[in-house]
This record gives sequence, structure tokens and C-alpha cells, in this order.
Amino acid sequence: MIDGIEQIVFWVSIGALGYVYAGYPLLVYLYSRWRPENIHRADIEPQVTVLITAFNEEFAIREKLENTLQLDYPADKLEILVASDGSTDRTDEIVREFESRGVKLFRQEGRVGKTTTQNNAVERASGEIVLFSDATTMYNTDVFRLMLPAFADEKVGCVAGRLVYVDDKRTNVGKGVQSYWGYETFIKMAESRACSLIGASGCLYAVRKAAYEPMYAEACSDFLICTSIYRQGMRSVFAPEAVCFEDTNHRSDDELRMRVRVISQTFTDLWRNRDMLNPFKSGFFAVQLISHKLLRYAVPLLLLLVLVSSIFLAGEHPFYVLALTGQVTFYALALGGWILERMGKPLSLLAMPLYFMLANLASVVAFYKFLRGEKYARWEPIRGAR
Repeated sequence: MIDGIEQIVFWVSIGALGYVYAGYPLLVYLYSRWRPENIHRADIEPQVTVLITAFNEEFAIREKLENTLQLDYPADKLEILVASDGSTDRTDEIVREFESRGVKLFRQEGRVGKTTTQNNAVERASGEIVLFSDATTMYNTDVFRLMLPAFADEKVGCVAGRLVYVDDKRTNVGKGVQSYWGYETFIKMAESRACSLIGASGCLYAVRKAAYEPMYAEACSDFLICTSIYRQGMRSVFAPEAVCFEDTNHRSDDELRMRVRVISQTFTDLWRNRDMLNPFKSGFFAVQLISHKLLRYAVPLLLLLVLVSSIFLAGEHPFYVLALTGQVTFYALALGGWILERMGKPLSLLAMPLYFMLANLASVVAFYKFLRGEKYARWEPIRGAR
């Protein structure tokens, strides 16, 4: 009887893992082909505000502003607004150097955090469309030409571009990020065609100002914006041709810290918007939230169940010995990747095991912090000078 329960736990957990990483991507891809939500596109030139939210970005802000001023869009229809969240370095001073070229500075006093600073800056934006950006992100010059046509469709409230991570130092963490992000991009494309994005890349997404609703301080704004838009009866869509570039984190502890913050914020957003997890209310959007977020964050529990059940079943059949050996080997490779990274001797073969375990460790830590009620309103730049 006990062996039977352990086998059920093993195979149910294996099935759930298979669904999270392969079944759901296949499901959303097939759904997007079966019932695609088409978009009406047209060449339009609305008033646009590029909103760059920053805190102590003196090493990046000059290059970012030069990059933004080179974007292919009529100057009389483009506003560049930097929202500085109480920066204490030379960020504000550098931005003021660009005032003669039309760049505006909104200084948020009091160090209130990214989301609140963003909320207050949107109120001051003059554009019909507000494009949100980070100070460390560089754009191709054609991003407006590729993103704005989707706003000709009145059902589109948000358009997200594609983030491409750059890893000049060829680190294990950077390689893991790039591989993971390529997988995520495939899913985003399918979700956009099937229903609506459930999250955007915070460094490149545009929103109708009329549809932007102020968010609570601890929100993960680039995730929550898609739920907010969907609540209003509109969609968030993906424009993968619109590309931006950003350096990856190069150290495991930096990537872990960033992912813990984002996932913890996302847990808060999911909890506050748990009604959207009901398929009878939000349809396929709920399936996307459950599959892409809730079940993805439950992977550490599933991995633990597979490991424990394998240990108990190893004495019953050679298959479970093999399964247990495979798991232990994978975790050893991840640990080896971490040790080699700390020694300054990264091995690319270990990049994926290391990043997989890093991402799932972040989910565990983030869930613990969420249960404790810890909130992330402020943010600290992790990447240094470019």
C-alpha cells in the first residue's frame, strides 16, 4: 500500500513537471494556432512619452539618453521623461545636461520605490502612449515603428517588446539567463496569439496612458500591468521584432537576489488578484496564470516529492535507482557549477543545471518572504557600469 502511494506521488509529480516545462508550452502553442486572436495594425504616430525610471544610474543614464534621442520617431511627437526616485549620485545632474535637447526630469523625493515613482511620473506624461524603460537598456532605433501599429487596434492596451540579454563576459549565469529567456520568448509569442501576455519585460513595454491604473508600491509593475489591462477588457500583445538589449547578471548571488525580489512581488500580485485565477471569470488567461506562474513556482515542491519518493522506491525496482541517480547527478552538476563560479573557473556545460537550481531556489526563498509579509517597494541597481 505504501509503495503504491509513493509510486502515485512519483508519477503525479513527474507528470506535473512535464506539464509545466513541456505540456503547457505545447498547449498554449496549439491553442494559439487553433484560435488565434488577430490584431488590427496600422501606421500611426501618436504622442509618445518614453518614461525612464531610475535610481542612482550615473554610470548608465548618459548612454541611455543618447540612445533614446536616436530613436526613429518625429521629435515633436516624442517626450523623454526621466523619473528619478530620490537619486543621491549624479543621475539628476546628468539628466539636466540634456534639457536643451528636450529631455525632462521628474525628481521623486523621499525614495518611495520604482512603482510609486512610476505612478507619479505617468500623471505628468504628455503622451497618449507611455513607453516604460530602464536606464541600463539599449533600444534598436525602430522600436516605435514596430510596436505602435498594434495600438491601432482598440482592444490592445499594452505592447511588449523583446529583451535580448548580452553576456560579454561569457559567464555561467549569463549563459543560463540567455537560454532561459529564449524559452520564455517562445511561450510569450504563443500567449500573445492565444489570448494575452501575462507579463512584459519591464525595460520595454508601452501602455495606453488612459488604460494605466496606479499600482500599489510593492507591485511587480511589468507583471501586474497585463492583469490590469485584461481586467479592462483589453489585451497585452508581444512585438518580438521590437528588440532591446541589456547586460545579464554575471554572479549567481546577484541573479538570485533579483529573482527573489521579482518572484516575491509576483506572489503578492497573484494573491491580490486571485479572482483572475478563475477560468470561469477570465477564461484562458486564468489557465496561463496558473500554468506559467503558480505551477512554475511550485516546481521546487514537485522536485522534492520526486526525490523523496525515488529514495523510498529505489529498493523496489532498478528504474527508480536510475531515476534517483539521475537526480543526484543533476544536483551535483549544479553544485559543481556554483563552486567553479566562486573559484572564477566557470564551465559552460554546467550553466543550465546551475541556473535551473538558482531559479527554483529563488522561488523557495521568495515564497518564504511572501508568507512572512516582507515587501519590496524599493529597488537597488545590481548591474554596474556598462
